[in-house]
Amino acid sequence: MMADAAPAFRRMCLQRTHQPLVQEWRELPEPGAREVLLAVRACGVCRTDLHVIDGELPDQPLPIVPGHEIVGEVIRRGSAVAWPVGTRLGVPWLGHTCGACEFCLSGRENLCDEARFTGYQIDGGYASHVLADARYCFELPPAIDDVHAAPLLCAGLIGYRAWRMAGECRRLGIYGFGAAAHIVAQVALAQGQEVYAFTRPGDAQAQAFAARMGVHWAGDSNLPPPVKLEAAIVFATPGELIPQALAGLRKGGTLVCGGIHMSDIPAFPYALLWGERTIRSVANLTRRDGIEFLELAAKLRIRTHVETFPLDQANTALDRLRNGQLSGAAVLVP
Repeated sequence: MMADAAPAFRRMCLQRTHQPLVQEWRELPEPGAREVLLAVRACGVCRTDLHVIDGELPDQPLPIVPGHEIVGEVIRRGSAVAWPVGTRLGVPWLGHTCGACEFCLSGRENLCDEARFTGYQIDGGYASHVLADARYCFELPPAIDDVHAAPLLCAGLIGYRAWRMAGECRRLGIYGFGAAAHIVAQVALAQGQEVYAFTRPGDAQAQAFAARMGVHWAGDSNLPPPVKLEAAIVFATPGELIPQALAGLRKGGTLVCGGIHMSDIPAFPYALLWGERTIRSVANLTRRDGIEFLELAAKLRIRTHVETFPLDQANTALDRLRNGQLSGAAVLVP
């Protein structure tokens, strides 16, 4: 800990890509006019954090503190912030936009060229305290506790946006049954949709987890679905899943790529796309997404399945995620 008497906070910092996070102590910062200083109660561990650590995203600043599924309590606030001290807030991936470009002015702030992101370009929640722009925070449903609320702030939000982009359908495929998938599956099932879960070949644990969530079918990602699907969402990162998923879609079906990063998509015959099938990607989120989804999560009583880790075991949690050893989501607790 710091030798002087200044208030200090702890953080797990990425100093170099492809290296473990390092525990550090820093002085508590003062919030700017539109900022809040939060005492972190919980922070989810997301696959995007692995992309940050592995240097797979462009313009990666270093050092950086990962983490963008943050639940915290306001302990200090700027002069322009209305939320009082003690308010519980969620801090998501989207941390800043310009507010003036064509995308921001047309309700598509997720596409803003000047956007900045929590845990990637803004220090995130792998810490005991975090600064955040209050305009991009969400007040959280009181019925959902800190640990179970954390994964909703990215896995839930991105899953919800991907699900909306998939459009109306009766049969929905989900490739990669992890944190985002187990949340969006609950949303889809609540709407009366049939859900087909695809996992790493031979991953009996993930398939059993999907079955417990109530999906209609769970199997290996290299297998065709038992019926043709109207839509599919790919959360897993291997690009070779795209032609496999296309092959399982009926004519007019929609394939949504739900990740921020994928490996290269291999060439595939046009016949897989023909028949008015559509491929589209999901980019980030909007604040409207957050408001809509958190209201829906409370209404549907969405339950996240979590495994908690102390903050100083962040590297262990990341390794478990990387190796596919988690059912649901990992959450750090300071």
